[in-house]
Amino acid sequence: QLQLVESGGGLVQPGGSLRLSCAASGFTLDYKMVAWFRQAPGKEREGVSCISKSGASTNYADSVKGRFNISRDNAKNTVDLQMNSLKPEDTAVYYCAATVYYNGCPNPLPQGDMNYWGKGTLVTVSS
Repeated sequence: QLQLVESGGGLVQPGGSLRLSCAASGFTLDYKMVAWFRQAPGKEREGVSCISKSGASTNYADSVKGRFNISRDNAKNTVDLQMNSLKPEDTAVYYCAATVYYNGCPNPLPQGDMNYWGKGTLVTVSS
C-alpha cells in the first residue's frame, strides 16, 4: 500500500525549531516531486515548500523563506522540512504530498495534482 507518513510535529516556543520528516512506503520518493503544505485553523491549505525529483531545485512560500529548509534523503526514502525561528503564525497541521506529474516545483504548488498525501502532523508554536 502506498503511504506517506509525517512525523516531528509538536509544541514549540516562538523562536524554536522543529524538524518534520515525510517517510514513504510502497514507493520511492526519489522519483517524485515532494511538497509540504500546511493548514491553520479556519484557513485554507497552503503550499509551504517543494523539492524537485532530483533535489536540485526547491521553493518556499514567502512567509517561510530564510527560516525553513527542505531536503531529501533518498537512502532513507524521506523528505524533511527543517523549521527554524518558528512564529505563532506557523501553527498548523503540516502535510507531506508527492506527485509524478512534475519534475520541478511549479508556482503555485498544484495541490490537485499531488497523487499521495500524508495524514498530517500538528505544529503548535506558542509560549
